[in-house]
Amino acid sequence: MIEITKSDLFEKGKGGVRKILTPQDKKIDIVEFDDKTLCYVKSGMGYPAIYPMYETYFEPRAEAVLMDLDGTSVHSESFWMWVIEQTTAKLLGKPGFKREVEDEPFISGHSVSEHLQYMIEKYAKGSSLELARQCYFEIVNYEMDEIMKGRGKQDAFTPAPNLKKFLNTLKKEGIKIGLVTSGLYEKAMPEIISAFKQLDMGNPIEFYDAIITAGQALRKGQTGTLGELAPKPHPWLYAETARVGLGIPFERRHKVLGIEDSAAGVVSVKLSGFCCAGITGGNIDDAGVAELCDYRANNLMELLDIIL
Repeated sequence: MIEITKSDLFEKGKGGVRKILTPQDKKIDIVEFDDKTLCYVKSGMGYPAIYPMYETYFEPRAEAVLMDLDGTSVHSESFWMWVIEQTTAKLLGKPGFKREVEDEPFISGHSVSEHLQYMIEKYAKGSSLELARQCYFEIVNYEMDEIMKGRGKQDAFTPAPNLKKFLNTLKKEGIKIGLVTSGLYEKAMPEIISAFKQLDMGNPIEFYDAIITAGQALRKGQTGTLGELAPKPHPWLYAETARVGLGIPFERRHKVLGIEDSAAGVVSVKLSGFCCAGITGGNIDDAGVAELCDYRANNLMELLDIIL
């Protein structure tokens, strides 16, 4: 993380601000005072927010484990970034369009609308977010239907290595398991259902103690639920999974461990007051938030010694 001198609302040396830090992807600013630390979460949609950053510690054994979906439980990020790329190609009318490698931290781990807004600003200036969302969901609906019929991208959703063994171990030990994703319901559920089918694990809704997604997409002619303005890195998905889904009060947050592979997810876990274990393979290092992780692991099985 690098020190900066000024953010939208804070300036080093003024108002008690000792230091302002920002990660490489510049999605947040961490503002340090003598007696507190705040996190300023920026927004590509025009609605930033400020949250306290709590002191976190983890005390095994865990009462609950909160797991990210994309990249942590199921390897699917390349598929969803491909969909964002295809959406941009459709907006531009250029079927052969390819995104750049450096776009990855900005189209992974955040909300669909923020991903699309980033691509519009970089590649398709003048296009509307509403049109981009329409194109995106047309592509998603088609691809999901193809996948569920066995005709789509065969490598779209792959269970993380040892996912079945890891989950069954937690279950056997009586540890509650929550699945947490910034993905909308119609995007997220086919992923985990597909993974559970491949692993012969039955119905994920019956297996997990709680599943919290970003809700339903808002489109013309139907209602939606809040999800596009309050996904990761905001704390609400993880907070709701633990407090409402699993019944764990804030005072026992030290008995909860969050597992993430994305920068936005790491920030979300920490702002919820939980310790975070970062899994390699995502954009944690590239985005510059590795210092926020309490633990690092190459795979899920390495975390059992910490959890138990």
